[in-house]
Amino acid sequence: MATIKRALISVSDKSGILELAQALTALNVEILSTGGTAKLFRDNNIPVIEVSDYTGFTEMLDGRVKTLHPKVHGGILGRRDLPEHVAAMKAADIPNIDMVVVNLYPFEATVAKTNCTLEDAIENIDIGGPAMVRSAAKNWKDVVVLTDAGQYATLISELQSTGGAVTEATTFALSVAAFNRVAQYDAAISNYLSAIDYTASMASNQAVAQQFPAQSNSNFIKVQDLRYGENPHQQAAFYRDLNPAPGSLVTAQQLQGKELSYNNIADADAAWETVKSFDTTSCVIVKHANPCGVALGATALEAYTKAFQTDPSSAFGGIIAFNTTVDKAAAEAVSKQFVEVLIAPDYTAEALAIFTAKANVRVLKIALPKGGASDWEKGRNSHETKRVGSGLLIQTADNHEISQSDLKIVTKKQPTAQQMADLLFAWRVAKYVKSNAIVFCGNGMTLGVGAGQMSRVDSTRIAAIKAQNAGLTLKDSVVASDAFFPFRDGIDVLAEAGASCVIHPGGSMRDEEVIAAADEHGLVMVVTGVRHFRH
Repeated sequence: MATIKRALISVSDKSGILELAQALTALNVEILSTGGTAKLFRDNNIPVIEVSDYTGFTEMLDGRVKTLHPKVHGGILGRRDLPEHVAAMKAADIPNIDMVVVNLYPFEATVAKTNCTLEDAIENIDIGGPAMVRSAAKNWKDVVVLTDAGQYATLISELQSTGGAVTEATTFALSVAAFNRVAQYDAAISNYLSAIDYTASMASNQAVAQQFPAQSNSNFIKVQDLRYGENPHQQAAFYRDLNPAPGSLVTAQQLQGKELSYNNIADADAAWETVKSFDTTSCVIVKHANPCGVALGATALEAYTKAFQTDPSSAFGGIIAFNTTVDKAAAEAVSKQFVEVLIAPDYTAEALAIFTAKANVRVLKIALPKGGASDWEKGRNSHETKRVGSGLLIQTADNHEISQSDLKIVTKKQPTAQQMADLLFAWRVAKYVKSNAIVFCGNGMTLGVGAGQMSRVDSTRIAAIKAQNAGLTLKDSVVASDAFFPFRDGIDVLAEAGASCVIHPGGSMRDEEVIAAADEHGLVMVVTGVRHFRH
């Protein structure tokens, strides 16, 4: 066990530091400190020795050099179990430093400001702090290192229970946390500086960043190990961003049920991302990463009933997501089916009581984002990644939204108000269906979904067959296609199925031929100018 007799404390974030220092003082621990931290201790009658007095070397270069001294790093790095280290430190009059408490300059917060200059960013790159953290973390058997205020309370409790000692299990865990923090810090600096357009930044006296840095460094924290991956012979784990967006899947609270599997998490994310894109009461049912039923309703029950009606067969064992509170009526309807995962922003007590009898159903509660302008505030990823052989594809996320004013009607026939509402609904659903995507809709619900086919015509036929199998009519339905129709045959098939309107991006070399086909069948055709491939 490491016994704490001397601690060096130098923190930017002063949260909880007085309580820690008071606890250390009560255990007769000598405290070394610098600058503002030392002043804070003196102002609160906590005995403290300035590092400059301890080393005999005055801070210089506007504080850039204050702890970079042999008496500091020797005291941290010296191994107590090696006689030659002990002798060398004694000869150089270097006492042991048994604890290092450091949180780093606020680089991440600084560069997040819209008016941040390159000079501001550089001045908020900590040098001495990471050096001390790394030294202490390396010598973890003898030195305790704290890098976050959230660690203080637990450590104080251990110190008080042992009379000032810390177990190796604790010092090792804190060492790992320290190296992780330094890695996160260095990654943030690398990502930021790698993206800087130097010429533009100098011209505007403000840091100007390119969309993609020259080097991409990612940091994720493990949430849990999973039983297996997509298949039982694959291993898997679930990780989250360092700072998750509000209302994202990783913020979910699991209220009951078995552990989430790899496929559960992937499908749950697809369902949640789809349902939270709607502003009115909605329900989404996902199976194998594709929405198989989506509907709007005046109540959660109505939305679920309509969504389930789209494809009852595929809904078996699916993921169900609501963007509204699940009440008793909706819970009773859902509980009659086999459900893998249920997601909603909240549940009534009666609803939760119903699912208690379904112990294996994984019930997740996720707070919807409160709104806001940025993707982060809306609970959405700003970028997406995909691994390829020894490489990584990075793109901005498909967060494009359209409104009625963005649409162009290209046929002779004009849509009614209800048809326009259904077209916008169908287009929103199609965005979350794997390409090639064809979605038949009507009256605020999906009627048939064709997904993931190599041919758009085949997706159209499959969507029509799905509707027929569910006993739904496609007469006067609307259709959304995630990409343009390269030939008129897709229009012929959907018209034959009974559709009256179609919405798609347009932009084909044969657009005139496709529009003519729509006019020939008496269809309404609306063009968005935006494609939504989802591979």
